[in-house]
Amino acid sequence: MSIPRIATDRLVLRGFEDDDFEPYAAMMADPQVTRFLGDGRPLARTDAWRQLALILGHWSLRGFGLWAVEERTSGALVGRVGCFEPEGWPGFEVGYVLARPFWGRGYATEAGGAALRYAREILGRDRIISLIHPANDASIRVAERLGAVADGMVDLSGHPTRVYAYPESERR
Repeated sequence: MSIPRIATDRLVLRGFEDDDFEPYAAMMADPQVTRFLGDGRPLARTDAWRQLALILGHWSLRGFGLWAVEERTSGALVGRVGCFEPEGWPGFEVGYVLARPFWGRGYATEAGGAALRYAREILGRDRIISLIHPANDASIRVAERLGAVADGMVDLSGHPTRVYAYPESERR
């Protein structure tokens, strides 16, 4: 399976590798990182492993997915970002999650912008959303910086979730 690499000024978006598991499991075990994801609870190591398998399987089944985000200067795993649309999902989503040490640096906006461009230019998507917990002000600010506007609410696995829609690209 070939997952494309995308370089930005400070980051590299790439496929997840075996060495990413420890920092990924640590990120997903952090209650501050997971408080607005799914049921809001941190993931156990086995659940983080299953989630990585889901991420890689999504690439295989859909031809797109979530990238590992690596800091170019240090090589550290910053988080995950990318395009997500599993079966039953409310739409084609650009999503982002970063480890707490990397918050406040503009990395979510930088990586999210790269994923949004990929979705438009490579995948040809027009209707793109981000699904955000209503209390996640930081994530809302990222979506708004990338041009998204509030576009209603959905029930996502039993939790009310705000939909942010990105303006459609101009037709080619």
